[in-house]
Order: sequence, then structure tokens, then C-alpha cells
Amino acid sequence: MIASAGTAAVVAGAVLAAGLGMWTAFAFNRLVRDRNLLREGWSGIDVQLKRRHNLVPNLVEAVKGYARHEKTVLEDAAAIRAAAAPGGGVKETEGRENALTDQLKRLFALAESYPELKADRNFRTLMEQLAQIEDALQLARRYYNGAVRNYNIRVQQFPSNAVAAAFGFRQEEFFQLASATDRAAPKVDMQQQ
Repeated sequence: MIASAGTAAVVAGAVLAAGLGMWTAFAFNRLVRDRNLLREGWSGIDVQLKRRHNLVPNLVEAVKGYARHEKTVLEDAAAIRAAAAPGGGVKETEGRENALTDQLKRLFALAESYPELKADRNFRTLMEQLAQIEDALQLARRYYNGAVRNYNIRVQQFPSNAVAAAFGFRQEEFFQLASATDRAAPKVDMQQQ
């Protein structure tokens, strides 16, 4: 009887260890899967940022012909584009891209001053391409941030957080490409005359 109780305890321990091992492998594989989805999402953002950066010099050149005396805006746009080359971490890329977005706003404000430029077919085509890239970038950012959310939940959630800590999985950062002015609620003045 004592031998069978000992055998039962060993079997129960082996079953428990096997179950724990299988669960650990399952949790590890889910974390790896989520991390790879996150990397895939970042790759999508990187592709769109490269497309965006390739378009900026063309926009600057199109505006240059009409706005020769606005040299500083054009030079700043070119310099920020060069400094904002994709690469680095999420926070570094986020800061550089927000600066480029702000400079593009200045460039478009400048273009507004030249009605003949807005009517130029080449400029309109470039603006349409930029709008398409910005839409694709927004979709890529949403995908990436969704992958970050899912991954971070697994890294933080019990009991998979034990596996994450044991194998070095760390939380990732979200990617935000919006300036504070973009997030501000628009002001509506109902007392216009």
C-alpha cells in the first residue's frame, strides 16, 4: 500500500510536471508569435516611412519653382527629411516623424499661398501620393499598435508573465504619429458674423 501511494505521487508529480512543461511551451510559443507579429507591424511602418521620405524631396522641388523666396521653409523641410530617415527605436522614430509632419504642414501652408501651384498637375499628383502614403501609414500604425497591445497583455498577464520574465520578453512601446495640436479638439465659434 505504501509503495502504491508513492507510485501514485510520482505519477501525479510527473503528470503535473508534464502539464506545466506543456503549458510553458504553449505560453512561450504565443509570446514568440506575438513578438513576430509586432516586428511585422514595425516593418510595415518602416516601409511607409521610407515611401514618405522618398516623396518629400519631390514635393519640395515642386514648391521651389513657385516659391523661390521662401528658401528657409524649403531648406528646413529637406533637412528634417534627411534627419528623419527611418531606423532606430520607436521613440526616436516617433520624435523625428512628428518633426517631419510639422514641417510638411508648414510646406503645405506655403503652397496655399500659391494658387497656380495648387493647380499644377505634378503638385496635385504628389499631394495625392502623400495622402495615400499617410493613409497606409495610419493603417500600418494601427496594426503595429494592435500587435503591441496583444503582446504587452501577454507579457503582463498572469500566468504568462512568469514565462515572459523567465525568457526575457519585455513590454514594447506604442507608435504615435500625431502632434498635440492634431489631438486638440477643434474650436467652433457659433458667433461668426
